[in-house]
Amino acid sequence: MTRILSIETSTSICSVAIHEQGNLLALAEIEEPGAHAEKLLRLVGEVIEKAGQSFGDLDAVAVSQGPGSYTGLRIGVSTAKGIAYALEIPLIGINTLQAMAASQPLSQGEFVVAVLDARRKEVYTQTFGNLLQEISSIEALVLEEGSYASILDKGKVYFVGDGVEKVKQEIQHVNACFQMDWKKSLSAKNMGVLASEKYARQEWEDLAYFVPNYLKEFKVMHSTKNLLVKP
Repeated sequence: MTRILSIETSTSICSVAIHEQGNLLALAEIEEPGAHAEKLLRLVGEVIEKAGQSFGDLDAVAVSQGPGSYTGLRIGVSTAKGIAYALEIPLIGINTLQAMAASQPLSQGEFVVAVLDARRKEVYTQTFGNLLQEISSIEALVLEEGSYASILDKGKVYFVGDGVEKVKQEIQHVNACFQMDWKKSLSAKNMGVLASEKYARQEWEDLAYFVPNYLKEFKVMHSTKNLLVKP
């Protein structure tokens, strides 16, 4: 039986889960400032204890690879890589948006759009079919009235994620369904089946080269003020 530790830190929620063959054994998560840096390892220990397992029982570590928060992704990936290296087990990268989409049950002919809040009217987004197959590529999208028109004309579309409120303000369509409880979509519990499938296919990451998908380059804002000159 394959046991996989999953880590989700792409937003303000710090979430950790353990799955066995894709079935959830235990979940621990928290949403508070500084939780990623200060409490992620504590949550890892907590979820292992809840599941009645030990570090030695883990077969792999899965981590949300982005897009999302620069700081959150960096901390999550660094922690996952450290655990995988120490235990000599595989590291599995999971598309954050696909894991979000996995939170929404679908029927044939239905679609799910994952939306992560970015800046102003912008979201990170991707569309998936009822089998979680990719319908579109990951992109940074500036929302406007005609956004998602092509997929909305094909059938019922569920929008999930912390960018749903932004989408709802712009989109008016009979096929649009907005899942307002966005926290359900940004939980490590949604990574279980995806991680199990990638493990079975041995789609493992290279620990030396694996980095998060920030989608946009992280930019440090520099002051134009000369700090050596007194005001």
